[in-house]
Amino acid sequence: MRFLFSTGSLWSYSVERCFTLAAQAGYDGLEILVDQRWETRQAAYLQQLVRQHGLPVWAIHSPFWPLVPGWPTATAERILASRELAQAVGANVVVHHLPARIGYTMILWGNRLRPLPLPLNAEKRYQRWLETAYTLVQNETDVRLCVENMPAWRKLGRRWNLYHWNHLHQITRFPHLTLDTTHLGTWGLEPVAVYPRLAGKVRHIHLSNFDGQEHRRPETGHLRLDRFLAHLAATGYDGHVTIEVNPEALDAGQSDAQVLALMRRSLEFCRRAVQ
Repeated sequence: MRFLFSTGSLWSYSVERCFTLAAQAGYDGLEILVDQRWETRQAAYLQQLVRQHGLPVWAIHSPFWPLVPGWPTATAERILASRELAQAVGANVVVHHLPARIGYTMILWGNRLRPLPLPLNAEKRYQRWLETAYTLVQNETDVRLCVENMPAWRKLGRRWNLYHWNHLHQITRFPHLTLDTTHLGTWGLEPVAVYPRLAGKVRHIHLSNFDGQEHRRPETGHLRLDRFLAHLAATGYDGHVTIEVNPEALDAGQSDAQVLALMRRSLEFCRRAVQ
């Protein structure tokens, strides 16, 4: 079981700095979140960082921002571009999201990214692509396209589902899944209870905790992620586990020594749980 560090955990830092910190902390590799920074999607530059730091890129997260300079605006085409990037850098997983039931955009509220619903279904085309072409696209490559379960949106004291197929009995229609633990937490679900219900399709994991806020460090929050990791080890899970937290959970902006200490603490928590 490999433990990766997501560049999305320090999205306000350069990718090179993420590599440096991940190498110093002892991670097994990186998951690259493709975003507005050119360096997140330039294969030659990423290969240079892999050689420089001795850390492979095992996973590419397709961008969920619609406007990424130089990349397609359509979601399906962004996934195809992410697959090409994965092949170029030697990654074997591409993570992507479910289609939204209504349109939304991400806004920066305080220091957190929040979904802002819009009164239209902007992803009908993407939904049709998943229904008609996705299986063929997956069969064309050894890179696993892994659909990620999505969070509940809390409003007016209720949980609202903003995504198609975002229930456990629906998401298993896809061949490969990314299981996001903090997203399960928003639905009041424990990962160790959910994992056996996903028909053996989980090929990638986004690991973070939930304490009323999403993407907390694995060792802090309401979810028993130690039990979940121990269950993964006991049942022979051989995929990647990416630590994907909010930058504020790592005290981003403080000294590198402080950020590094928190990164190491999370990794040590994970390694202890699987011993």
